[in-house]
Amino acid sequence: MEVSRRNFLKAVGLGLTAGMVTGGLAGCGGSNAMQTKPDGADRLNLGLTSYTFRQFSLEDTIAMTTRLGVKHISLKSMHLPYNSSPAELKAAVAKVRDAGLDLYGGGVVYMASEDQVNQAFEYARQAGFRVMIGVPNHDLLDLVNQKIKDYDFKLAIHNHGPGDEHYPSPGSVYEKIQNLDKRIGLCMDIGHTQRLGLDPAEQAVQYADRLYDVHIKDVTSATADGQTVAVGRGVIDIPAFLGTLLKIDYQGVVSLEYEKDAKDPLPGSAESIGFERGVLNVI
Repeated sequence: MEVSRRNFLKAVGLGLTAGMVTGGLAGCGGSNAMQTKPDGADRLNLGLTSYTFRQFSLEDTIAMTTRLGVKHISLKSMHLPYNSSPAELKAAVAKVRDAGLDLYGGGVVYMASEDQVNQAFEYARQAGFRVMIGVPNHDLLDLVNQKIKDYDFKLAIHNHGPGDEHYPSPGSVYEKIQNLDKRIGLCMDIGHTQRLGLDPAEQAVQYADRLYDVHIKDVTSATADGQTVAVGRGVIDIPAFLGTLLKIDYQGVVSLEYEKDAKDPLPGSAESIGFERGVLNVI
C-alpha cells in the first residue's frame, strides 16, 4: 500500500516523540533510507504557551516544558498572575529564566477598559515580555496605539475563531490594526483559523508583515465544532503551514497550545512537538 506524505510525516513525528519521551533521540539513529536535515527543528523557534499546563503549578510547567525540549515559553495568568507585586513578578520570571527558558511573552491578556489596558502594559513591562498576546476591545485601540509607543514592545492580537465578537479571524485583526503602530500585530491561532474554514498557510502569507506570534494546534474539523487534538492528528496541513512560515522568513515563536487532556497534557504535547520536529526535518 502506498504511504501518503501526510502519514509518512506523522510516522516521523511519532518516532521522534518516542525518542523524546524515553530520554532523547538516540533511539532514532541508525541507517536511514531517507536523508533528513539534523538541524531541521532549529529552522523555526518552537515554543509553548503555558495554558497547555493550566492545571499545574509554575514549577511543574517549567519542568514539563524543559522535558519537551523547547526553549521558548509564554505565560498565562494562572502562572504569572496580573495582580502580582513587582517582587512576585521578578521572582517568577527568575524561575523561568534560571531553568534556561526564554520567557518571550505572555497572554492572552484581555483588555475591556482603560484601567485594564494600563494594568496590562505595566504587567508586560515588569515581566520583560518582548510580545504581549492580547485582546483589547475595539474602542481601546487608540489608547493601545499610544501605549505601545511608550512601552516599546510588540502586541500580538489573538484571533479566537467562530463566536468571537471581537477578532474571529486573522483578517479581522488586520483590518483594525493595519494603520496603527507597526508594533501592533497578530497572534494567529491556527486551530481557530481552520475552524473558520480558512487555510492557515494562506493567512500567514496574507498577513506576514504583522505576524508576530503563532499558536499552533490541530483540530478535528474545519468547522465551529472542531476539537483540539495532537498536532498531526487533525485536518490542518501542518507541513504546508510550517513550510510557509519558512518561506515568509517568520522570526517569531511557534508556540504549542495543547488544549486537550488538561489533567494529563504531557503525552499529547510531546507527540505534537515531536511531529513538528519531524516535519521540519524533512520539508
